[in-house]
Amino acid sequence: MRIFSHTCSNTEIVCALGCGDQLVGVDADSDYPPEIVSRLPQPGRDLDLDTRAVLALKPDLVLSSLTVPGHERIVDEFTALGLRTITCDPQSLEDVFDDIATIAEALDVRERGAQLIAQMRAQMPAVTVAKQRPRILVEWWPKPVIAPARRSWVNDMIELAGGRNPCGDIDAKSFSLPDDAQPYIADAVVMSWCGVQVDKYRPEIVRRREQWQHWPALRDERIYPITEAWLGRPGPRLVEGYAALRRIIQSVEAGAARG
Repeated sequence: MRIFSHTCSNTEIVCALGCGDQLVGVDADSDYPPEIVSRLPQPGRDLDLDTRAVLALKPDLVLSSLTVPGHERIVDEFTALGLRTITCDPQSLEDVFDDIATIAEALDVRERGAQLIAQMRAQMPAVTVAKQRPRILVEWWPKPVIAPARRSWVNDMIELAGGRNPCGDIDAKSFSLPDDAQPYIADAVVMSWCGVQVDKYRPEIVRRREQWQHWPALRDERIYPITEAWLGRPGPRLVEGYAALRRIIQSVEAGAARG
């Protein structure tokens, strides 16, 4: 089967299923695994994808997603061009697993999909919490501060790892925090800024927020980077994001125990 993948998460799912050799092209943001994607045509990124160039690659299947605002237009173009398309739109972690199963079935590797899901579940166990859960605020963007809310796989991951998302009671995919963010106070802040390389994250932007100065996260210097590749891509490497969140939560808990 000839596959074109539009979005990093779908590319990583295909490769984790052992089907990377069937890819005939990917979007320009797909950078993992490098040994596979570096040799493939990349006809544009996100909303600037050249869909006619995708058509020229003669894919049997296009994998797209609605996780990036505006992708609907690209998906509509795929349809107009007559390209068979599977479009993922995960919100919860269970949705991510369902998408993996759907892609595995389309690629006729259903058993590999089940194995991948089982491996991911095993690597993201639900932690039993005896005391109060540390409040972990993940930032998708620093200005305005945009954070995942209840309908987000990251919210589920924080809960599994033993923490609590301060925005977890908000019934939305994401939430833009007001200037007075007191109701969303956090014990740790995680920078996972969309579209920014992790070495470009700037914790001083978080530190200088005037109304956050009394937060435990700033008082105790608990501002952490986790690459968006591990939190923002609903695919196999979420297990890396879970592990990073778990380490942060353990650090907060250890600090609380020391008093």
